[in-house]
Parts: sequence; structure tokens; C-alpha cells
Amino acid sequence: MKMLINVPETVVADALRGMAAAHPELAVDVENRVIVRRDAPVAGKVGLVSGGGSGHEPLHGGFVGPGMLSAACPGEVFTSPVPDQMVRAAAAVDSGAGVLFVVKNYTGDVLNFDMAAELAEDEGIQVAKVLVDDDVAVTDSLYTAGRRGTGATLFVEKIAGAAAEEGQPLAQVEALARQVNENSRSFGVALTAVTTPAKGSPTFDLPAGELELGIGIHGEPGRERRPMMTSGEIAEAAVGAILDDITPRNPVLVLVNGMGSTPLLELYGFNAEVQRVLGERGVPVARVLVGNYVTSLDMAGASVTLCQVDEETLRLWDAPVRTPGLRWGM
Repeated sequence: MKMLINVPETVVADALRGMAAAHPELAVDVENRVIVRRDAPVAGKVGLVSGGGSGHEPLHGGFVGPGMLSAACPGEVFTSPVPDQMVRAAAAVDSGAGVLFVVKNYTGDVLNFDMAAELAEDEGIQVAKVLVDDDVAVTDSLYTAGRRGTGATLFVEKIAGAAAEEGQPLAQVEALARQVNENSRSFGVALTAVTTPAKGSPTFDLPAGELELGIGIHGEPGRERRPMMTSGEIAEAAVGAILDDITPRNPVLVLVNGMGSTPLLELYGFNAEVQRVLGERGVPVARVLVGNYVTSLDMAGASVTLCQVDEETLRLWDAPVRTPGLRWGM
């Protein structure tokens, strides 16, 4: 496979060096693998820290900045960061108002963030945690006990980040993050397999003319393989799986997310079909975000995430944000 890299061993470090050069508003510690908004800690503000394996960009490092995360900890490709990174990030952003860890439900992430929370509290940092587990496709997978954390991570980080930016206290920011997760559901589809730099070839076999419904962001197996479907058929399967699991009582935020290699031309066309299905199901839409936000390296495919919102969560979604991967209102 052709990749725009030097050697697999330095992929993450090289990316962090490039990120530092492109975004001077961030403090990027390449050696210790921590990305922090340069004005941290902000007096009186709850710090938001997240992280996970690299390869899902712009998640998480691309969401560091005003209105979203205070810091992010990138691990090696598809590998959890270590507790030392998380403790270092928490210490860098703690203003005395406490720190919220946003954790995707993958076993390594959960264990390491739990350990980091204990270590941070030993250093006098008040820590709360919220687990993101929005994927309806499978209950357990190669990487998880329970549902996987996927596209809802963006909703949690944005809405909780806006609340923290306003100076809301830790308990309130934590409760809001949990509410967003509980009101979110996701479903993904893979059209091609993912290729990691270390392997240099597809990590699983997905024959030409087939797709996988319910794939995870590391290439974990989904619910089933089928012959290739049209965009409209895929939208019906994805949205249908979500609405089989939750019946929105309020309008929804919609994330139509590319897995890394699907161009916007296709994603916008797919969004048109998603909107058609939601309209046919009588689900009102409050806001729509389309693009590559929670990716899986070079995988072709897409995911759909719905989050039902009330007036307050919609206000926080609309609040200004300025990060490398998401920005409006500033």
C-alpha cells in the first residue's frame, strides 16, 4: 500500500510535529503525547480531557480548543494512550474546578482512564468520568465489553465543552455529558477494509462487491455482510437500526460521518438519503453535520449518529467553538 509516511514507527510523532506547526494555538508535546489548548488552565473552568488510539482524526486532538476539549492524549494507531499521558493532561488543564474524562467504551481506554483518574486524584485533582457507548450495531466486540463508543463522542465533547466554557461546575458538566450519551445512537457501514501503517495491507478481508453493516472504527466485525447496496438502501439500514433502538421524543442532531476515504460528494448524497428516511419516519432534525470527524484511517464507508436534543443542549451545540477540526461562531 502507498502511504504518505516515513516509517510506520514514527507516524504518530510525525503527525504531532506537523500539527504543532499548523496550530500554534495548541501546545503539542510530541515526546509525551499530549495536546493542550495553549491558554490552559483557564481560571474557574472545568477541564475536558479525552483521548484514544491515533487513526481516528480529527478525533480527539483536532477537537482541542475553546468550546470543546481542553486536552487530548493520542495513543499509537488503534492503541489506547497510557495513564501517564492522561494524568499529565489533567494536571495541565486543572484550574481547581476539576477535570472530566470523556472515555470511549473500548477496554484499553476504560482501564487506562480509570487508572489515570486514581493517580490524578492522588495528586489532588478532582476527576469525573463519562463513558461513551452509542453504537447500536453489536453488544460486545473484539475491543469492548458492551457497546462501542463512536460518533456520539463528538456530540459529548462539543456540548459538554460548551458548558465548561461557560463556567458550569463539574457535576453539571458531567451530568450533561451523560445525558448527551444516553440520547445518542450510532451505526456504521464499511465499504472497504482499513489499512494500518504497521501492517501495510488491509486488516480484514472484505471482498469486492460486498459491504459490512455495523462495522467498528477499528475494523471490528459488524452485524452482517451483504452484497453492495445503494446509498438509499444503506441509509435505510443504518437509520432503521438506530430507530429500532431508540424513539426520539425531541428533534435530533444528525452526524453523517465519513470513515476516512469517502469523499464529500458521496457523503452529501448519503446525507440526502438519511434525511429522506428520517422524514419518512417522522423524526424532526434540528442540525446536521456532514464530514470526516470520527474516522478509521483509510476505510471507505460512513456512520450515522443521532442525538435527541432539548432547548439547552441545542443551545450548547450552537455555542462558539474553535478547534482544528470543528469551528463556528468565533
